[in-house]
Amino acid sequence: MKAAPEDQRLLLDVQRLDNEAAQVAHRITEVQKGAELADLAQRAVALRSELSVATGSLEDAQRELARVESDVATVNARVQRDTTLLAAAKNAKDAAGLESEMASLNRRIGDLETGQLELMERIELLQARVGDAEAALADVEVERSRLGQSRDERIAVLTEERASVESNRATIASRVPAELLALYERQRTRYGFGASLLQGGVSSASGVALTGSDLARVRAAASDEVLLCPDSEAILVRTDESGLDPFYRGDAAR
Repeated sequence: MKAAPEDQRLLLDVQRLDNEAAQVAHRITEVQKGAELADLAQRAVALRSELSVATGSLEDAQRELARVESDVATVNARVQRDTTLLAAAKNAKDAAGLESEMASLNRRIGDLETGQLELMERIELLQARVGDAEAALADVEVERSRLGQSRDERIAVLTEERASVESNRATIASRVPAELLALYERQRTRYGFGASLLQGGVSSASGVALTGSDLARVRAAASDEVLLCPDSEAILVRTDESGLDPFYRGDAAR
């Protein structure tokens, strides 16, 4: 294939812009992944689980306290009844029975009130746990919202940058002859690079110096001959930086 040297050099700009577009696309992907946001999401899940457990325990303790308070009220009512009956008792046997039952009821009240205090202390601790979990979850959600907004703004900037790069690429690519551009696209799709600058005898796409025989072949080729890099298979673009002098004759070689 033949192509003017200036058309071949355009491919370096196309390749550069393709590289930039790929880099921007990679950055967009990384921002979309949002490692910090993912960590916060996991933290939020853990906090919601912790809050659910603490809330469940708190509700259980509150129900148990309500039951104990009801039992205390019931036992107190029986004590008051027995006190009234004891005051009206006519014989010692009935009085002794009532006194024995009242002693038992008073012990029961003592036990219930002890349990009541323990439950109240437990409820206080559980309320603190619930409050701490709610506060921590609220902080995480605020940070998630902030980071989410920052991520969206960053993606918007990168998307605009990618559009600009693609627009510039399209403008330059439109100046490349169709056959040459098709070869560039084919090589880039197959091998990852479509064009490679030969600079100081080294192919930029592969980072490998051409062998003596390869350099000799390049020097012998006319400047409008389209060559492929022996290592990267990209179109090998020659410029004044290629290190082909004094043997490379440029247009005179045609």
